[in-house]
Amino acid sequence: MGDKTLLRKGKVKEVYDRHDGTLEFVFTDNISVFDKVIPTRIPHKGEVLCRISAFWFRKCEELGIQTHFLEADGNRMRVKKFRIITDYGAIDRQTADYVIPLEVIARYYVAGSLYERLQDRGMEYGQRLPEPLVEFTTKFEEHDRHLTEEEALSIAGLSPREAEDIKQAVLDIDGYMNEKVAERGLIHVDGKKEFAFDEERTLVVVDTFGTPDEDRFWDREKYRQGVFEERSKEFVRSHYRSTGYYDALKKARREGKPEPDIPPLPADMTREVSRLYIDIYEQITGEEF
Repeated sequence: MGDKTLLRKGKVKEVYDRHDGTLEFVFTDNISVFDKVIPTRIPHKGEVLCRISAFWFRKCEELGIQTHFLEADGNRMRVKKFRIITDYGAIDRQTADYVIPLEVIARYYVAGSLYERLQDRGMEYGQRLPEPLVEFTTKFEEHDRHLTEEEALSIAGLSPREAEDIKQAVLDIDGYMNEKVAERGLIHVDGKKEFAFDEERTLVVVDTFGTPDEDRFWDREKYRQGVFEERSKEFVRSHYRSTGYYDALKKARREGKPEPDIPPLPADMTREVSRLYIDIYEQITGEEF
């Protein structure tokens, strides 16, 4: 793939600078939950994430939504490069060509951390929200941190109008995604997206989205029966909740103590998770893996 330099080695993705204004993403078979990389490799996971991401980026192009996507092959993707600015004080409303330091979460059902926040208010797990809930969290901090809209505007150099444009872009993409996956027997529960501004400060969708790692999917028919069958990485999170690991991790973080190492997945579950990723690829795209 030519001369390149490793820029970042993330939990599940490596990013290389190709020195031509583009980056190369290499999607590994690592899997992470709760900001922890599990010491187990999931066969074919990297290629699944890459190919699902490319599928949704191409759909964005059809919708007239600008993205950083250029091409993909196997577990590798080439994208347009934008500046990374981690010093919030260096960003204002005139800054251009940078990755907006936010993750944008859109929620359509009560699940995950939203359930933890709302269960005291009488909201039931799996309940459909009357309106989509779009929230901002940090992107470049060690642990994702929920932000008020005012905080998000401040650290990301956004105007209120630009924040609304970001929310609308998320809802436009998800409106299409929700409809398409419903046709294939899935419910899109929630998911995250990331954005950049180009040289003219035009909004661009970046990173990846719509995969079993960034988004949560449920089986549509099982949902009608009152069963929340996970068709996403949440299946793995549920495993670590059931073993008690998640509670131990939360307790350590709450008390400022060393965090316990995350144990590997059992061999039978590793095979099941690999099959899940391949199945979700075929279900989302309608293509054979």
